[in-house]
Amino acid sequence: MAKSKKQLELEQQVGELTHDLQRTRADFENYRKRSEADKAATYTHGQAAAILKLLPVIDNIERAIVHTPEELKDNKWALGIAGLVKNLEKSLEGLNLRRIEAKPGAEFNPDLHEAIQFDEDAEGDKEIIAEELQAGYILGGQPIRHAMVKVTRR
Repeated sequence: MAKSKKQLELEQQVGELTHDLQRTRADFENYRKRSEADKAATYTHGQAAAILKLLPVIDNIERAIVHTPEELKDNKWALGIAGLVKNLEKSLEGLNLRRIEAKPGAEFNPDLHEAIQFDEDAEGDKEIIAEELQAGYILGGQPIRHAMVKVTRR
């Protein structure tokens, strides 16, 4: 039985509408994924901004601990202050924040370290960290603050 012209037009229209619906579904799925990615990026950015405001507090507590007078080294209050940094860092680890390794003798990595002093007199072909001047941190695999270091050659 031959299809009428009207029936062919209707089948063509159904095909076009089906194609439009499939394209709209794909567009919506792409929009949903992009929206979720934007939301995650916004959350991470806000988290990084908040953490960056806390890092100077940690730095100042660490400087105070380093300069604790010898007669107060075993003082319970001074030990409690030293414990604050450990507690704060443990809490920040729960937010996926970790400290960048910048121990003396470690190899200098420009992706993680910022050389703010360089020993010009040292000889060698390998750049090595001589001293960590300020701690750096990584949030979710990305550095949010590079470790400031003094670099020498070996």
